[in-house]
Amino acid sequence: MISGRCLCDGVRFQIAGDVGSPSFCHCSQCRRASGSAFATNAGVSTAEFHLTAGGELVREYESSPGKFRAFCSRCGSPLYSRERDHPEFRRIRLGTLDEDPAVRPLLHVWVGSKAPWFTISDSLPQLEKGDA
Repeated sequence: MISGRCLCDGVRFQIAGDVGSPSFCHCSQCRRASGSAFATNAGVSTAEFHLTAGGELVREYESSPGKFRAFCSRCGSPLYSRERDHPEFRRIRLGTLDEDPAVRPLLHVWVGSKAPWFTISDSLPQLEKGDA
């Protein structure tokens, strides 16, 4: 079991299953949502993702058709994203986790739209566009 929470501790959740392979996403939407050069996201099963507190604080924003980004309405912490066409799956923000998920990022995605002021300095594979 892995737990996570938002910045103000109002929204808390648990993941009862495995956390998928993370990636560093450099798309403009992830940059804007995180306020940083990239977001670190990993997939989890919706059936194994459980809000344990603060469900009333979670708001979703449809950032593109059929894609929803969830955040805490009190502190603004991004929590997860989900797609209407894939309800069985969520992508969580690894920065919200309380414990080590025991997985490490495998690649950089959407590097074609990365912040010009950020230089990728590791040796992970880089995809010009979306996820592998």
